[in-house]
Amino acid sequence: MLLTLIRHGQTDWNLARRIQGETDIPLNDTGREQARQAARVLAETMPDAGGAVVVASDLSRAAETAHILAAELGAPAPAAFYPELRERRYGEAEGGYIDEVTARYGDDGRDSVPGVETRARLRVRAVAALELVAASHAAAAGPVIAVSHGGVISELVRHASDDAFPRPGERIANGSAYVFEIEDGGIRLQEYAGVLV
Repeated sequence: MLLTLIRHGQTDWNLARRIQGETDIPLNDTGREQARQAARVLAETMPDAGGAVVVASDLSRAAETAHILAAELGAPAPAAFYPELRERRYGEAEGGYIDEVTARYGDDGRDSVPGVETRARLRVRAVAALELVAASHAAAAGPVIAVSHGGVISELVRHASDDAFPRPGERIANGSAYVFEIEDGGIRLQEYAGVLV
């Protein structure tokens, strides 16, 4: 099956470059517009987008993005909310400014933050979450769209592309889409932010 992951729209903490993690920060107006724009792109590129099954992380920024997507696509209201799709836990870094956390722990040092969910653990959780969503909606007649978070999507992209993506310096943009093919226990990245791979 194909499963499209969308990163939630912008929040005030995204704008301020603060680390959210599992802190439940709502969308801002820009984030709501990004969700509407993501729906417009999906409507143009996804067959039967109006029949999509939409699910999301249970954090409010993802849940609201899912509600906006479903409404804009003319799809049913979100079918389920999965805590398994939540953002990476950043421990003591949550609420901190990215530049300050980077200065303290280094560019690749977030795994050393006290209380953090390591990238290795995140990858295991994210893969299991994607497989759970796929299995739960395998009988869906239309496409399946899941709204999640930048850290989760990044790790799934790395896993499914053998670490070819995201490229150094690339970020998972708010409202961007990633298509995964899930088949026979394997996950393959099919589309990376609108580009076939």
